[in-house]
Amino acid sequence: MKVQVSLQGSVTVTLAGFVISFFGSLPLGTMNVTATHISIQQGTTAGLIFGAGAMLVELIVVRAVLVGMSWLARRHKLFFALELVTLVLMIALSTASFIAAYKMKGFSGSFRSDVLPPFWSGVLISALNPLHVPFWVGWSTVLLNKKILLPFPKQYNLYILGIGTGTMMGFMVFVYGGYYFVSQISDHQNLLNCAVGMALLITAILQIRKMVTQPLSVRYHKILQ
Repeated sequence: MKVQVSLQGSVTVTLAGFVISFFGSLPLGTMNVTATHISIQQGTTAGLIFGAGAMLVELIVVRAVLVGMSWLARRHKLFFALELVTLVLMIALSTASFIAAYKMKGFSGSFRSDVLPPFWSGVLISALNPLHVPFWVGWSTVLLNKKILLPFPKQYNLYILGIGTGTMMGFMVFVYGGYYFVSQISDHQNLLNCAVGMALLITAILQIRKMVTQPLSVRYHKILQ
């Protein structure tokens, strides 16, 4: 089936991938704090190489998620189960963000950056990140439902381009900002956690509304048409 994708649609899906990935990279965690440590200890080039390794794994995960979702979208019952799992994960992640904000949690400790070369350290830490799959399953499902992301190779490539760019921009903030930026975010980590939690909660509510008011057949037809 031939699909005409407008320039505006191409820009929108690329920008969506960029924005989600960039802001998803800002909450302090093992990967971005380790990138900061590596850039201070070994230089900014090493920090960027670490980011490139982490980004590569993330893009492979996203691509696998998209291929799996295209297959599932043609199997109504399985896709409905995926929607339910995604909804539960979004609510869980939102709850965790609010709890972290309430407890005023700072950032987690960094991975030993001298164990492996920067690139392979990035690959390893990113591969061990348990949040890649639920994070991108959740956001990709939302974008598919809203017709921002269409289930076609060109759209997937633009989406992944945006994600890769956003991830590297997020790493660059920490690589070039160093400990100053880490300390600034750490001082306001509760606000950032609240913002992330609120965004996930609103997305979950909108998804519940769609699932309640829109028949299954309509949702799947809108995604695949």
